[in-house]
Amino acid sequence: MNEHINNIQLTVAAIQMNSQQSIEDNLSDIKSAIMDARAQGAQLVVLPENCCSMGRQFATAERFDALSATIAEYARTYGIYVLAGSLPCPYRPDGMIVPDGRLRQVSLLFAPDGTQVARYDKIHLFTATVADKQGSYNEAATFEPGTQTVMAALEVNDDVYQLGMMVCFDLRFPALAQRLRQAGAELLSAPSAFTYLTGQAHWSLLLQARALDSQCMVIGAAQGGEHAYKDGHKRQTWGHTTISAYDGTVMSSYNDSELTPSLNKDHKNYALVLATLDRQAQNQGRQKMPIFDCHRLA
Repeated sequence: MNEHINNIQLTVAAIQMNSQQSIEDNLSDIKSAIMDARAQGAQLVVLPENCCSMGRQFATAERFDALSATIAEYARTYGIYVLAGSLPCPYRPDGMIVPDGRLRQVSLLFAPDGTQVARYDKIHLFTATVADKQGSYNEAATFEPGTQTVMAALEVNDDVYQLGMMVCFDLRFPALAQRLRQAGAELLSAPSAFTYLTGQAHWSLLLQARALDSQCMVIGAAQGGEHAYKDGHKRQTWGHTTISAYDGTVMSSYNDSELTPSLNKDHKNYALVLATLDRQAQNQGRQKMPIFDCHRLA
């Protein structure tokens, strides 16, 4: 029995999108990506941050419940775990409206029967000065930070996998990845919308570093390309959706920001990156280098 459990494998799909401000168009892409991932054998699909809309956060938040229900229905229809990378939400997990006119940036996990398994409210909010057209980013002006780490159980093939949930800027804080591992995480979700410049400098390094910190698979589903906003300005995101193994190696990646014909020969409005978590190999790697038995500062 133990040998059977150790050899069970979990296939995950990370989706790269180029979400614009049409929620309906983005939902159509999300549905197609989920269907595609399921057809290719994935049991978990991770969508990027701001999957339903880049920008228009408050207008999107007004549809939070309806959008959640739609993505839950996709999970049920195709019989797959779906992690909605992030959706802007007007209320806290306890139902209280977020004060000061702000929102929460929320990552939701839905089970193959459509039930909501977990909700994670992004803890670390992006604050930076970047040498791009926007220049200054202050996510806290729009969002209130979450306060709770979240672990979610994935029931697959009569076994359970433990998923620790993160979002984008959380990748820069190793203590969060380590705390999730200490809580039992085997894989970490990292839906993101990195700016082009910060992604170019740090995206791959951060995914690999957090994998090494936690000895978990890290699933980096990303926004990529140019996003047009209604006020006329445009934003560029880095893309390069990547899944890293527990030892920091890149298991699978989409090596571009744009959905280029050379890499995306079917001309889909998304890119799909697949990788399989081999629990036996990961556990053996943890045993050979038991860093969490050696930890002295946390």
